[in-house]
Amino acid sequence: MSYSKTQSKKAGYDAGVQDYKLKYYTPDYTPRDTDLLAAFRFVPQPGVPPEEAAAAVAAESSTGTWTTVWTDLLTDLDRYKGRCYDVEPVPNEDNQYIAYIAYPLDLFEEGSVTNLLTSLVGNVFGFKALRALRLEDIRVPIAYLKTFQGPPHGIQVERDKLNKYGRPLLGCTIKPKLGLSAKNYGRAVYECLRGGLDFTKDDENINSQPFMRWRDRFLFVQEAIEKAQAETGEIKGHYLNVTAPTCEQMMERAAFAKEIGTPIIMHDFLTGGFTANTTLAKYCRDNGLLLHIHRAMHAVIDRQKTHGIHFRVLAKCLRMSGGDHLHSGTVVGKLEGEKGITMGFVDLMREDHIELDRARGIYFTQDWASMPGVLPVASGGIHVWHMPALVEIFGDDSCLQFGGGTLGHPWGAAPGATANRVALEACIQARNEGRNMMREGGDILREAGRWSPELNAALELWKEIKFEFEAMDTV
Repeated sequence: MSYSKTQSKKAGYDAGVQDYKLKYYTPDYTPRDTDLLAAFRFVPQPGVPPEEAAAAVAAESSTGTWTTVWTDLLTDLDRYKGRCYDVEPVPNEDNQYIAYIAYPLDLFEEGSVTNLLTSLVGNVFGFKALRALRLEDIRVPIAYLKTFQGPPHGIQVERDKLNKYGRPLLGCTIKPKLGLSAKNYGRAVYECLRGGLDFTKDDENINSQPFMRWRDRFLFVQEAIEKAQAETGEIKGHYLNVTAPTCEQMMERAAFAKEIGTPIIMHDFLTGGFTANTTLAKYCRDNGLLLHIHRAMHAVIDRQKTHGIHFRVLAKCLRMSGGDHLHSGTVVGKLEGEKGITMGFVDLMREDHIELDRARGIYFTQDWASMPGVLPVASGGIHVWHMPALVEIFGDDSCLQFGGGTLGHPWGAAPGATANRVALEACIQARNEGRNMMREGGDILREAGRWSPELNAALELWKEIKFEFEAMDTV
């Protein structure tokens, strides 16, 4: 469809306030392949028609403002404006609607997630005509995707670098997350890695505090990695957190990590910011470092059902900005995550083509145009009894991280790591033999526990631990 069919009248400058829907609600518009599409859930204020509220979202997130301005006559608004091309009520909800908006590609700077989000989720989220607004999903056109590097390496290249195939990777977040000295921190890393894990991890709030400065931690951790590798014959790693007060300090820490030969570093992409994250991702590709991404602050943005940004959007933005791993929830465990919704954004992280599927919260078909995938990381309150479900839910292309579920073992960290590795290997073998993980998982673990005292002790310790709460994130 040509733009002329939704032309605004330009007979002359007519000052005053007009309804947004006169220019920005265009139900006859057919989105172009090059348009960036967005689905917003919104709740209009009493007395505001849904079409007017939806048009206001399109206007305020693109070219519009609250009144007619004479500078409208100096540009071709019909080329650049966002268009609300559909509004639909949310089933089983009162006064909630989904607005579908198409944005011309020229509105966005190439390769900039920062600019993309500044437009889509900027001032419009404080708009008084709306009681609530949530960005549910976006469709990123291939023409725009190709301006982004994406993940530094991606899933397959990571497996080749680590020489690990045919199973999920195993990790552990070092606990307590704060207070250990650098030497004792390195000791905990060594115990976990020699016990059978592939990775250990800095928690999000480990940066460079008085009890453990970052350079000391990096050196003791790298010593632990090399010692564990020598003893096990396996490649090991630890996510060294380079998130810092300034971009210059972040890059200094990344460069030191490369200098000491560590395989992987970590960044918090929301608190650190997308500009910093994209800069770091490009450095990691150029210098052969894997990049693990933590998502601190995400629930502040995405947990409420009617206001904020859904995590599937944040995950898409991270894949474009760059990261090899991203925390994705567990479905089971202590953190929020309904299965269908979680697996919807997990697929958006790691697959090349994902079809529209409203049952999983996917509003648009998304083609990633061969951009490398991001490895989902399941972490948060998981232990050995969860292993069959995690293998069944996430498959091989994932990283399963047990923090307390490793370090909380009654015999210590190394036996805790061994228990996790034995449970994983037993589940993978049983799956490959055609056994049903969800139905036979308990029997598979108990059988393996008969010849692994470490696993048997873990099974006994955590047999009564459950996290059963109603999910907040539903379609």
